[in-house]
This record gives sequence, C-alpha cells and structure tokens, in this order.
Amino acid sequence: MIDDTSLHILKILQEKARIPNVEVARQVGLAPSAVLERIKKMEKQGLIDGYEVRLNPEQFKRNLVAFIFVDMTDRNDLPEAEKCLSGLTDIQELHFITGEDCYLLKVRVRDTSDLEKLIREKISRIGKGCKTRTLISLKTVKETSRIPLEDYCSKT
Repeated sequence: MIDDTSLHILKILQEKARIPNVEVARQVGLAPSAVLERIKKMEKQGLIDGYEVRLNPEQFKRNLVAFIFVDMTDRNDLPEAEKCLSGLTDIQELHFITGEDCYLLKVRVRDTSDLEKLIREKISRIGKGCKTRTLISLKTVKETSRIPLEDYCSKT
C-alpha cells in the first residue's frame, strides 16, 4: 500500500525524474535520506519501473508516427513474431490486442519511404500470412507515459 507521502513523491518524479533528492524532500517535508529510502523501496516493490530521457524526435529526424495493425493467419507464429517485432528499434510500442488483428504497433520513422521499408522488409516477413494495415498520424496532440495518480487513494 502506498501512503500519501510516497504518492506525492511519485507525482513529483513523474513530473521531473531528474529533480534533486533534496528538492523532493523539501516539497514533501521529509529528510533527504528518508526520501531516498522511500524511492529505493518503491523501486524494489516495482512501483517505479525505471527512468528515461524523452528525446525530441524532430531533432533526430523521426517526425513520422504511424500505427500498424498486424494480423498473423498462422497463430502458432505469435511467440516468434513477438520476439522479432520486439527487436525492431523503430517500434516504440507493441501491443497484443483483441479483435481482428493480433498486434498494434506504434512506430516512429523519418518519412514514408522509411515506413514502407520497415513494413516491406521487416514487419511483413515475421511469419506466414502476415498482413498489415497502417494509419499515419498527421499530428501528435498528446503523448505521455505518465500514470494518473490524482485519484489513487492510499486507503484502497
């Protein structure tokens, strides 16, 4: 169970993961050592999965975002397909989904030429009967990996 202080720490870290420990301590009213101890405990419990830097995709010429639905007619190929898809660096997200398709991928590439190459040379070759449908994002309005914590209650 997470108490209100740990929840406050998580909110602060989600907003700015590189915030100095001393500043987190000041905001929650604890000693820096107590905050560090709580953070380490939450990491050990698996509440904190890791820390990563968000890069500006435009600076790395990765302006095109596309969502690709992948269907595999031979469902026996799914474990191998997951392994292959997971290894492709252009794929930012890989979801096993319900419905007609097996997977939904979020990819980020330079342009439509790179997207075509990714689909033709890599994704379409992951298994027998692999079919894809692709949607290209015209604009990203919101993109986050933050978990909403406002409604989380430590009493549950």
